[in-house]
Amino acid sequence: MVNPVVLPLEQVRNPRDLGGYIGDHGRRVKMHRLLRTGKISNITLHDQQFLLDYGLTKIIDLRSPLECHKMPDSKIPGVEHIDLSISTDDNTQGGKKDLAKTFEIYRHDQYAGFKMMCDRYRSHVLKEHAQNSIHKILEVLANTEDGAVLYHCSEGKDRTGIVTVVVLYLLGVDMETIRQDYLYSNYMLNDYRALRDKKMQEEENLCFRANMRILGSVSDAFLDTALIAIEKDFGSIDNYLKEKIGVTSELRDRLRELYLEN
Repeated sequence: MVNPVVLPLEQVRNPRDLGGYIGDHGRRVKMHRLLRTGKISNITLHDQQFLLDYGLTKIIDLRSPLECHKMPDSKIPGVEHIDLSISTDDNTQGGKKDLAKTFEIYRHDQYAGFKMMCDRYRSHVLKEHAQNSIHKILEVLANTEDGAVLYHCSEGKDRTGIVTVVVLYLLGVDMETIRQDYLYSNYMLNDYRALRDKKMQEEENLCFRANMRILGSVSDAFLDTALIAIEKDFGSIDNYLKEKIGVTSELRDRLRELYLEN
């Protein structure tokens, strides 16, 4: 497997270029075309200049409207910004409105966060809103002939992860490579989780902290939940992409033409 390309950004979590992976007929994914990251709110001038020099032309924000309102993306001159939420829920709050009640559950049930994440992944592939957004994301990519498209959620691991699975699959990358790219978020977010856990040590019990580690991580089980839901309802990823995401052979070929080396 090709090692993930990590971008040297100062204040953006989990920044990577999808370039280098082997796709359809042995053709590599192009560099400087597809970028996946966490949120880009209050980015440094260094990060802004790096992205501009790297060829950034479009940003797709996968976060909910509430998340975008609370922590809007930094505006980068000359870069088109597109809001295409995967979920209408505020995913940074565990998908629950009553935080006090949810947090109390987290203090007593170490598996609550795990169950919630599985439910979230299932909804990211089965809910109509998510399916429509994924289709629109692919349309944006199909209409971007030059420059880099950056798409992101909050931590660049779950919603960004699902979109990356779809994009790499359509480009012909094998599923094990796709899975390893998805799981690489754990390595990228190690310091973030450790810092958050350190802040909680004096105020929260181990059960709560265990749930927070789950919420800040990716897992084979989360991705498998989405893939199993797709197979159960549609028989295969290909059927799902055709029936629910609206991927035609023309759209797939267009993406391969634009994002794979000749």
